[in-house]
Amino acid sequence: MAGADTMIDRAVADIPDAARGFTLVFSATQFPGHLYRLDWQRSDNGGNWYFSEQLGIEGWLCPALLQYFLEAPRQLYIQFKPREEAAH
Repeated sequence: MAGADTMIDRAVADIPDAARGFTLVFSATQFPGHLYRLDWQRSDNGGNWYFSEQLGIEGWLCPALLQYFLEAPRQLYIQFKPREEAAH
């Protein structure tokens, strides 16, 4: 994950019990409630590097990203929520 794990750690720092799980919502288009934007930087080893200005870090996302998109989006919009919110 080369930095993506650090991105996640920073983004969920204020979520209680995040180590037990959280909900991640992501899209290639902006949506109400998104908290972070990741900007595509380059492809590498089948994956893609993204930079988050809000988190001040770059991270590599593995080729599994292409299970959700036909090609790596130029931007990814992200929201992290406590796991309990998913059940409501």
